[in-house]
Amino acid sequence: MEVLEPEVWRARAEAHRRRAEAWTAPHLARRARGETHPVEDFLFTYYGHRPARLRQWHPGAGVVLKGAYGFGRDYLDAAEGAVLDTAALMDRRGASVEWIARLLAATAERPPYFGCFGLHEWAMVYRSEEVRHGAWPLRLGGDQVARVVEERGVRCGHFDAFRFFTPQARPLNVLQPTRERQRELEQPGCLHANMDLYKWAYKLSPLVGSELVADCFALARDIRAVDMRASPYDLSALGYRAIRIETPEGRAEYAAEQRGFAERARPQRQSLIEACERLLAGALLP
Repeated sequence: MEVLEPEVWRARAEAHRRRAEAWTAPHLARRARGETHPVEDFLFTYYGHRPARLRQWHPGAGVVLKGAYGFGRDYLDAAEGAVLDTAALMDRRGASVEWIARLLAATAERPPYFGCFGLHEWAMVYRSEEVRHGAWPLRLGGDQVARVVEERGVRCGHFDAFRFFTPQARPLNVLQPTRERQRELEQPGCLHANMDLYKWAYKLSPLVGSELVADCFALARDIRAVDMRASPYDLSALGYRAIRIETPEGRAEYAAEQRGFAERARPQRQSLIEACERLLAGALLP
């Protein structure tokens, strides 16, 4: 067991709260005004982790918070202070931890693919009168969007992107991902697979520390910006310069961004895998 002195864990908790507040406060202010932002609000509306939960700090399994008592429903009061009730949490969530671990490990072992060029967002508006972000105009007309999709082709292996494709676009995808094939198809060059590290981190919380959850959120936030910059939407009014993947220069820029995100995601994915392995081995029981 790692024992954190009161001044240490209180400082960490406050630093995490301030970090998360910089993300959650603008979102909550927009929500109160009835406004939406297609980039900044996505991680709160698409994923199921509430702002209050993102702000809350947890040290993770195997850590004693010296001098802390009554820290929360998932904690035990030990002689020195509060410690996460890892055994009870694993009784309830052990199967989920194992599933996440296997998915992350399979993804990490697969070679990255950098040739999709973000066409999943184009496939979501392909030959459709309705678009997901109707408040924002498209950079190109519908026929031009369709021509890019048809000329370039689509190779998306991420089920949670594919499920939003228009019915007309789905047969054009080289792959036909399903939830059952998720472990087989996800790869570490995929923007959405790397964005989803935030989802797996918060689903593992409080068994993993909140600093790791926040790191994954920060990565996902940066990825979302590139995801939408490469989309057919015109977000210049919000200050986002388009990555014009319909051009050779735009595709090169997008692939370079993918490589950078894959490198940033690698240690986060590995940290989550190692945390799951320790939990499944029972090494972090109080």
